Amino acid sequence: MLQISSHIAIPDDEIELSAIRAQGAGGQNVNKVSSAIHLRFDIQASSLPDFYKQRLSDLKDRRISKSGVVVIKAQQFRTQEKNREDALIRLQELIKSVTAVKRVRRPTRATRGSQQKRLDNKKQRAKTKALRVRVLE
Repeated sequence: MLQISSHIAIPDDEIELSAIRAQGAGGQNVNKVSSAIHLRFDIQASSLPDFYKQRLSDLKDRRISKSGVVVIKAQQFRTQEKNREDALIRLQELIKSVTAVKRVRRPTRATRGSQQKRLDNKKQRAKTKALRVRVLE
């Protein structure tokens, strides 16, 4: 079971984990051992509440395919167990990220004091630069 929150958990049978060979440097071992993990999670076929499914489907993330399958490849660590943990944590963080509701930004105006301060600074800079003008003889 992958625990998302106190109320929501994903059963292990909904998450498909497969071991693959990792890319990159690693010497002879990289060609022999399948230490990377390929995680697949079908959003629509899962037991997540509809709110989570909708928010995940609307998310613009390259890890989510057009058919609604989350694909995570974990190959950071040398052992399969650590990569499995890493992939599950990344899936958990992805699902948790859609639960946060963003606050609506209210447009604000600059105060009269801040506007006056900005104009005073501009006048001071103009005076300083005016003193730099070459004097004609």
